[in-house]
Amino acid sequence: MSESPPPSKRRGRFFRFGAASVVLLGVVGYLVVQYDTGGGPSGPGCRVVSAKGDGATYEFTPEQAVNAATITAVGTARDLPERAVTIALATALQESALRNIDFGDRDSLGLFQQRPSQGWGTPEEIMDPAYSAGKFYDGLEEVPGYTRLPLTVAAQRVQLSGFPQAYAKHEPDATLLAAALTGRRSAATLTCEGRPAATRAAGTDAVREALARDFGRDALEPAGTEVGDPAGPSPSAPGDADAGSDGRTMTLPVSTGADPGRKGRDQGWQLAYWAVANASALHIERVAYAGQEWTAGDDGRWSPVDDEDDEDGKNSAGSDGGAGGGADSVRITTAR
Repeated sequence: MSESPPPSKRRGRFFRFGAASVVLLGVVGYLVVQYDTGGGPSGPGCRVVSAKGDGATYEFTPEQAVNAATITAVGTARDLPERAVTIALATALQESALRNIDFGDRDSLGLFQQRPSQGWGTPEEIMDPAYSAGKFYDGLEEVPGYTRLPLTVAAQRVQLSGFPQAYAKHEPDATLLAAALTGRRSAATLTCEGRPAATRAAGTDAVREALARDFGRDALEPAGTEVGDPAGPSPSAPGDADAGSDGRTMTLPVSTGADPGRKGRDQGWQLAYWAVANASALHIERVAYAGQEWTAGDDGRWSPVDDEDDEDGKNSAGSDGGAGGGADSVRITTAR
């Protein structure tokens, strides 16, 4: 008869089994989270593709797309340069993989892993992506000549990370994301499949609230009013009727000036891509701008608008002109 192993060996086996179980549970937990957020192999997602013909792409989940669009909108609402947005996106890619996580090293939280104990704000504030992005930009604007510094140096002067070189590896992806989400369609294009989130559709009121959160209340002053219709409703008051006859469509007028700041077509494409990035969360069904239209579905690609008029007597781009029109407004249609 074989002898039983001594107690010390039994304890060793138990601890090894326990450690293996913890690792397995961690892997299972990770896969569950990825599935729930649309990051699984078959889950729908978003993609940014370079327009330069270099084959550069970046694929991410709807959750990550919303956070990236928020970071970008907060930066451009401050009239910060695209380089600032790139630095912010690279930092969030490293710190949280663009996910608004409620855990981290010591008391670190959120997209940028900011610490309440270090004066970044309350836990509730830091878990607000628009607030945390604003706090990051506050710090970045205090760095002299940050646009001329290497990205990792600029980010580190804000973050004071224990791994300062880690930001550098995210610069190519952050640069591509910033180009698309600031509206430089000549540099990159954003597409999303647009799976509705597991919540009830809230219509255009939810879109207005999210626009105000990310771009600021000023972005809503002209929103929801048809171009050329001075009697249209103000979107600042929730519950007002929308521009579309079915109450599901809102129109965001766009300046057609050539100001390279945040006006003209860059501004229009930023609003359009912001809407696409938020399509799953806000139940957005269709976005149209400058003769191009995105529709939620299996591929979620942009297509030229056809010449047929919609139910409002205008084409889907929101212009009385032909399919090539619509550069004066972004038209957003929510699900029923």
